[in-house]
Amino acid sequence: MVFLDVLASAALAGWVYLAAGHGGFWRTGPEPAAGPEPRAWPDVVAVVPARDEASVLPETLPTLLAQEYPGRFEVVLVDDGSTDGTADTARRLADGTAARLRVVSAAERPDGWAGKVWAMREGVRAAGEPAFVLFTDADIAYAPGTVARLVRTAVGEDRDLVSRMATLGTRTPWERALVPAFVYFFALLYPFRRVGRPGARTAAAAGGCMLVRRAVLARAGGLAAIRGALIDDVALGRLIKRAGGRCRLDLDRDVVSRRRYPRPADLWHMVARSAYDQLRYSPALLAGTVAGLVLLFAVPPAATVAGGPAAVLGLSAWTIMAATYAPMLLHYRLSPLRAPVLPLVALAYAAMTVDSARRHHTGRGGVWKGRTAVRTR
Repeated sequence: MVFLDVLASAALAGWVYLAAGHGGFWRTGPEPAAGPEPRAWPDVVAVVPARDEASVLPETLPTLLAQEYPGRFEVVLVDDGSTDGTADTARRLADGTAARLRVVSAAERPDGWAGKVWAMREGVRAAGEPAFVLFTDADIAYAPGTVARLVRTAVGEDRDLVSRMATLGTRTPWERALVPAFVYFFALLYPFRRVGRPGARTAAAAGGCMLVRRAVLARAGGLAAIRGALIDDVALGRLIKRAGGRCRLDLDRDVVSRRRYPRPADLWHMVARSAYDQLRYSPALLAGTVAGLVLLFAVPPAATVAGGPAAVLGLSAWTIMAATYAPMLLHYRLSPLRAPVLPLVALAYAAMTVDSARRHHTGRGGVWKGRTAVRTR
């Protein structure tokens, strides 16, 4: 029992720090405000990497093409070897706005490039020289005026990377159980306020919506500098910040993912595909991550149930944990009464991370839509 008391004390100390001193990672609001209107609206080109996205494009591409942007705004959709008619679907959806859309086919991917990063690079090459490039995923839908608000923030606050964490779908019970926690854990790793602090080392972005100043991206070495990145958004955020760029990352209900995860296996694969890459394929980091998740999320309820002196410590840690999770649930318009079950969800994510390592060591890591994410010889 003394050992459990020590673990419960450590867990409580960890949650006190996380709640009070970890960049306010759990704070979700308010919605990001747009800056003042620019004197001259800069040119923007949206780059949409798309591989077998014909089914989701009707829900998303029209929202991008319909953006009322005061300056020049174009969309470049990069057909990345699709076999489902993605390019034809995009052209059909652009009927009436065809002047705003260009569909290009990605060239053969060179060795050492991740598939999505190569498609992004092909889109940048086709975009010309706009002031800003908006990297966005094919499953992302935009509320009216969102692109203008992104630019107003970038220009008004002198930001070189403005990213919005898309609101993910929570239609199924499994999505409601796992999706808010996915965003919560992302914010735990990369507190948004620290990302936005110029002097802070924390750097990240959300891949569904990343407005980047093209000149700064070029100065940082371009996408070739992150050619092999499976987690392209975090890599891009780090690249821009290392080059002296100013970044901002926020949650946003105006940017919505239409991707469906109807089965637990779909969400599991999404995480397991790249989680071990985030740990730099290090068994030591994997062991430390799993141990940390167990300490922070499993020990508090276990100590509470065990009783004795550890119960007070465990219940206190569990209460703080739930309190930090409640704002994310509210952001997703879910009941905060779900917060106490976060330990079970955390253990599920720990299992996904372990499975990501297993897939890597068995030669099946990084597979996405039927191909290995990074091409090697």
